[in-house]
Amino acid sequence: MHIRKRFVAVAMTGALAGAGLIGGTAGAAGAATQGDVVAQSCYGNAWSYSKPSGTYFQPQSVTYFMTGNCADINIKTDTGRRVKVCFYSSSGGLNYCQSEYKTTTAGEWKVIADDVLRGTNFKFQFASSTASTGKRAH
Repeated sequence: MHIRKRFVAVAMTGALAGAGLIGGTAGAAGAATQGDVVAQSCYGNAWSYSKPSGTYFQPQSVTYFMTGNCADINIKTDTGRRVKVCFYSSSGGLNYCQSEYKTTTAGEWKVIADDVLRGTNFKFQFASSTASTGKRAH
């Protein structure tokens, strides 16, 4: 009977350790990875946008600029959309637009342009002139 009790105790200790309840592993299970931290700082500083009906560009009269929060230009649309990015000079002139639209899924973040330099000026170009709302992070 003594061996059976020891076996049960060892089995329970192993199960608890595997679940992260003893042995100091509970903190490791909740630790954020570097990718999680970057995403939180990027998306945690997101701004809302509202593109009115009848327009293709957001924003219309000015440009957004890349911050140090993200290395990418991200958008989370409230409905599925086709979006690309157009890049502008510091004086406001159009440099170029991406050749392909990227399709977004409602309520999910989508990288529209990656590895964009801090301070770069840009606008979102939508394939449709219908109204669009959501968030942007860059």
